[in-house]
Amino acid sequence: MATIRSARPFYAKLHNQVIIAIAAAIIMGAVWPDSALKMKPLGDGFIKLIGMMIAPIVFCIIVSGISGMGSARRVARISVRSLGYFYAVSVLALLLGLIAGNVIPTGVGLNIDPRSIDTSSIAGYVTAAKDQGVVSFLLNIIPVTMIDAFAKGAILQVVLIAALFGLSLIFLGDRACVVRDLVDQLTRVVFSMVEMIIALSPVGAFGAMAFTIGRFGLHSLLPLLKLILVFYGACLAFALIVLVPVARHVGFSVLKFCRYILDEILLFLSIANSEALLPRLMEKLERMGVPKSVVGLVVPTGYSFNLAGSSIYFTLCVIFIAQATNTALPLDRQLVILLVALLMSKGATGFTGAGFVVLAGTLSALPDIPMAGLALLLGIDPFMQRGRGLLNYIGNGVAAIAIAAWEKDLDVAELNRRLEVGPDGDISVGPTAPAPHPDIGSAVAADADATHMR
Repeated sequence: MATIRSARPFYAKLHNQVIIAIAAAIIMGAVWPDSALKMKPLGDGFIKLIGMMIAPIVFCIIVSGISGMGSARRVARISVRSLGYFYAVSVLALLLGLIAGNVIPTGVGLNIDPRSIDTSSIAGYVTAAKDQGVVSFLLNIIPVTMIDAFAKGAILQVVLIAALFGLSLIFLGDRACVVRDLVDQLTRVVFSMVEMIIALSPVGAFGAMAFTIGRFGLHSLLPLLKLILVFYGACLAFALIVLVPVARHVGFSVLKFCRYILDEILLFLSIANSEALLPRLMEKLERMGVPKSVVGLVVPTGYSFNLAGSSIYFTLCVIFIAQATNTALPLDRQLVILLVALLMSKGATGFTGAGFVVLAGTLSALPDIPMAGLALLLGIDPFMQRGRGLLNYIGNGVAAIAIAAWEKDLDVAELNRRLEVGPDGDISVGPTAPAPHPDIGSAVAADADATHMR
């Protein structure tokens, strides 16, 4: 029999544990930086634990979602609609970065001679950027083998395999029902594994944040504090100008959505790796009532195509480097920057420092702006990475909800009820019953039981 979960004490709530861990890490990084550097394995280990679950979760959810649609035409329609949304949002974000860089010229007056900059610290990024390009990006979506895609954890490659697998299940129909049921059961198992790993998130948050503060120090923010503030202001402006109206059109609150994923937001601010939190975002979207089919298609694809925070970062930083090195940028040249960044920004995830590498790739396509200017940003990039990743993360969640609503496959009233109650308002089951799986069917049934009891 279903029972309402009793309120948990302060220390037992995950987000409170993460807040405490972050505060302790900041203190340790500022007071004992040498010891803080030794905490890095805690953060790295947690990210690796979550990382090993991303490929199987993406595969299971996409296969289960697509096969459950029963129509290849609907799969194509959602995919096209998602890509259209992603590109429209990306253009708006790139424009906002250009506008912010021109209205508040953070680089003007620095008068830096590019020849005087030590570029040894960015050599690795510049080398990696040479391999970045539209053609190479598209070809890299195709894995060498199916096993290779899972071994490398390449999200888009796994998406391609899962999409083909799910479409095959549609075409085979009842002849593949055993395989379809097996995938559904496997999904339950991998989500259960993720929950066990997430319990270690305060430890991972402590290790990652302690290392960041100990390695770079709070003092590293001061010389370029104006640029950081403008960047975060632009991210906030994008949320207010774009995400809030989209959510209002659908009929839900972005603020309440952020409160629902507060645990993940706080954890991301520590580990600065949004891909590691991909499983949790997909799980919570399903718990909100977003269909598995939409979640499986929109969210993993959005991690490469819906990168509003990264887009703002690219154009704003290119403008900053040009201003700092006294490089003239007339309007027509800035439009070229926008087009280049629009092409280069796709696939700006997938490995540590991806945003910085793509920024280097963007500059390599703009020879009049000195590549050496990247060195000016190296010290503050870990702090800006958190802003761009967080906006990407929230933006992908909003996109999944919006596309589900436009597909008329979302109960908005039920979504708002769940957002109002929050994740801690979920019900639990009796001690002998299995824990409810976060798919939409189980969640709706569980919520119906809870409603009757109230």
